[in-house]
Amino acid sequence: MRIVMLGAPGAGKGTQAKYLVKSLSVPHVATGDILRSAVRGGTELGTKAKGYMDAGELVPDEVILGIVGERVDEADASAGFVFDGFPRTTVQADGLEKLLAKRGIALDKVLSLVVNEEALVARLTNRRVCSQCGAEYNLVSRPSRVEGVCDLCPGELMQRDDDREDTIRRRQRVYRDQTAPLVDYYSRQSLLAEVDGGQALDDVRRSIKNVLGGEH
Repeated sequence: MRIVMLGAPGAGKGTQAKYLVKSLSVPHVATGDILRSAVRGGTELGTKAKGYMDAGELVPDEVILGIVGERVDEADASAGFVFDGFPRTTVQADGLEKLLAKRGIALDKVLSLVVNEEALVARLTNRRVCSQCGAEYNLVSRPSRVEGVCDLCPGELMQRDDDREDTIRRRQRVYRDQTAPLVDYYSRQSLLAEVDGGQALDDVRRSIKNVLGGEH
């Protein structure tokens, strides 16, 4: 299956995408990861992207789409993929549709994880990350056994700068302005399925499974 995950920062896209790629045996395609991979690989498009990134500028859509196209052409994506963090705008969505059409394929489903903004703020402000191994915790829903210390290593649990309330609300505004229009875009194409991302993780997974026909 070929799936796009939508949702505001903190909605759980990454978590659910990891579950999906395991159950579907397809790759998890996160824009940041493939950009970094292309830069490390020194590909022509990766070199172009690096120039923009080093200058602190946004990588143009045509470069991102080119890198996405290269990733889709890799052997492990022949049976499908789960996009996480792409497309971000309707312009990118148009480009993706054309890119896939040239390859004789199309998206099967777009999953939009819906979470109330106040719930997202509460979820993210309570998130803590291990300074050593990167394990994630939540002070309310998944605290560490010893306060402030990782369960997996001796690392100290820290709050990321982008998990502070003012930053979270700014990221939510950016999402609404730039990415939320994709909900309408994919709804018009009858590809969109909204899932309550405010549920417990296992309940969100079951909801996604039901949307996809209960087979995954």
